[in-house]
Amino acid sequence: MESKIEVLSTVTVTYQSDLYKVVDVLNRTLKDNDLMFGLALDKEDPEKAVFTIYKT
Repeated sequence: MESKIEVLSTVTVTYQSDLYKVVDVLNRTLKDNDLMFGLALDKEDPEKAVFTIYKT
C-alpha cells in the first residue's frame, strides 16, 4: 500500500524555542484526521522556522 503525503500549507515564522510544543500537540490531537505537522529551521535564516501542514 502506497502512502501519499500532500503538502497543504507552508508558512515561515520567526523561530521561538517552544514552537516544537505546538507542533507536537497538533500532531497528537489531529493525527486521526489524517493531518501531520512539521517544523524545520530555515536553511537561509536560522532565526526563521518553516511550519508545514500535511495531509496523509
